[in-house]
Amino acid sequence: MESPDRTLGQVLLDVGRQLRPQWLLLAVAPIVVGGLTLGATLLIPPTYTATTTFLPPQQSQTMASAALSSLGALGGIAAGAAGIKSSAEQYIALMQSVTVSDRIIDQFELRKAYDAKYQVDARKTLLQGVRMSSGKKDGLITVEVDDSSPQRAADIANRYVDELRRMTATIAVTEAQQRRAFFEGKLRESRERLTQAQKTLQATGFNPDALKTEPKSAAESYAKLKAEATSAEVRLKTLRSTLSDNTPEVQQQAAALAAIREQLSRAAQATESANGSDYIGHYREFKYQEALFELYARQFEVARTDESREGALIQVVDPATPPERKSKPKRTYTAASAGAATLILLLAWVLFLRRQFVVETSTPGRAVPT
Repeated sequence: MESPDRTLGQVLLDVGRQLRPQWLLLAVAPIVVGGLTLGATLLIPPTYTATTTFLPPQQSQTMASAALSSLGALGGIAAGAAGIKSSAEQYIALMQSVTVSDRIIDQFELRKAYDAKYQVDARKTLLQGVRMSSGKKDGLITVEVDDSSPQRAADIANRYVDELRRMTATIAVTEAQQRRAFFEGKLRESRERLTQAQKTLQATGFNPDALKTEPKSAAESYAKLKAEATSAEVRLKTLRSTLSDNTPEVQQQAAALAAIREQLSRAAQATESANGSDYIGHYREFKYQEALFELYARQFEVARTDESREGALIQVVDPATPPERKSKPKRTYTAASAGAATLILLLAWVLFLRRQFVVETSTPGRAVPT
């Protein structure tokens, strides 16, 4: 029995004998194809790749949890409104948005550079030459831009970072920004409801100064005004018993009595309204809206403080610079790959033909061609 090494050696010798008649084709064809491929790559305009790396804004989940824990059920609503956690994928999606793409196209006049008739065609060409990725371990975002101009490639890469700063300044992306936007909207709604509740309560006859007092205090104020009015009437009668109505003292006392009576009239209306269920309901609604407004105002300030602490700060690690060498086409690699692929195909083709020849000659009754 023959050893495996001897059998393998025989197989290799047999393959070599089959390929020997075609050695010239196998040697020349890959060289020719590789040379033609190299010449073709010389006709392709060079492409340059500029790369920038930056650290996206970081969030502080501890501050967010502490801020929301003081709200109870209200914190659950805010957490639901700000439920999307910021991630590198979100920032990449923002940079790939139509808004950012159109701004870059307009700034660098890429429709003219790409010879694109429509904006959508220029946008598609731009995105085909841009690659964005995020590091799973370091959290850094890398933006690579391909362009025929090295300077424009670097400018576009850096512009993507600037556009991301612009987007994060107007869109609530981080958790603190989302909480700030949530409480800002709630504070605006609460202010409108509080103003309406105040107007409704004032319509019952309560003046603005009495809005901050309890109904019992308002009643005590009415009693005090009534006592002052009685005292003023006594003083006026005493003056009139000795002086005429045209004297300054009598006129001054009469004016003071009229002012007290006017206040007494308004207080009387408020006190009468306080005795009815209408006033009680409006007063409770006013106090509720007032407490809710103060709560939203406090949490809005907390969210603003957290936002200022964490900051939507985009820290550029490596700004893009004009590349000194082209990134593609890789002429030597392309020519070598084409030559190797040609050699492999020719080897397979020659072996296939030799095998077919052997099968045909070994078939009984088939004549062997001379």
